[in-house]
Amino acid sequence: MSLLVDMRRLFVAVLGPLLGICALAYFGYHAVQGERGVVRYLQLRLDLRQAEEALAVVKAEKKAIEDRVVALRPGSLDPDLIEERARIMLNMGREGEWVVILPSSPTN
Repeated sequence: MSLLVDMRRLFVAVLGPLLGICALAYFGYHAVQGERGVVRYLQLRLDLRQAEEALAVVKAEKKAIEDRVVALRPGSLDPDLIEERARIMLNMGREGEWVVILPSSPTN
């Protein structure tokens, strides 16, 4: 009977620390790998940095387009910009210019 009592005492003595180690391992794993863990946090920071870089590029493109729009307003017409648009949209050129039309894809 004393063997059973000793085994029960040993089991009770080991059970608390064993459960503590298991809980620590569980929460430690999820603190690193979980949905809100360290790895996910680092990934979100990288995604945020990439999104901010993309935003900066888009803002620069928007600024360039806005500058071109301002140059086309009636109060501030830019003659070079008007000439460029006429050349592109109306296939116009100056008198005395030679126009060379190249094929869109080279033929063999």
